[in-house]
Amino acid sequence: MSSILKAILPPPGWQFTVAIVAGVLFGLAVYVLYISNAGSYLSNDPKTCINCHVMNHEYASWFHSSHRENASCNDCHVPQDNIFNTYFFKAKDGLRHATVFTLRQEPQVIRIKEEGAKVVQNNCIRCHNELITDRKMLSYNKSFDHFRTKGRQCWECHREVPHGRLNSLSAAPDALIPETKNPIPEWIKNMVK
Repeated sequence: MSSILKAILPPPGWQFTVAIVAGVLFGLAVYVLYISNAGSYLSNDPKTCINCHVMNHEYASWFHSSHRENASCNDCHVPQDNIFNTYFFKAKDGLRHATVFTLRQEPQVIRIKEEGAKVVQNNCIRCHNELITDRKMLSYNKSFDHFRTKGRQCWECHREVPHGRLNSLSAAPDALIPETKNPIPEWIKNMVK
């Protein structure tokens, strides 16, 4: 019986090797989550969006818009119908953004994807529903109903809300962007130099 067990089980000490490898992989995973500031993506703080420098113009233009007082990035760019859809969309979109940024494939001009445009349109309607269904306003301006009857998007008329027309890395070079906390320890910065 003992000869059968010896043939099946790996040599002694393998558990220690597996534990060391698992510990190193776990440590690396925790460090990557820390350095990427992954926990901030669960929050509703707009400064999270500028963890990636590509979003500086979007943050600056939102910060100086009227939406700043009532809506954060998530209020417009993430579905608000239920908590599962909210966090699923955040995870999926965030993973795509992280991949693009990590691979240095960020575009010079950011364009919203079709799925994101649908989310933004639904959130415009959700927040401004009273305005676009007000009978007095509709009698004054029939164009409020265009997005329902002709498939138009709210931002076709409201181009400046809230990000403005210029959407590139060089659109707001002197915009005051809050400095985010750099998660890289000083000893690593010194080692890389």
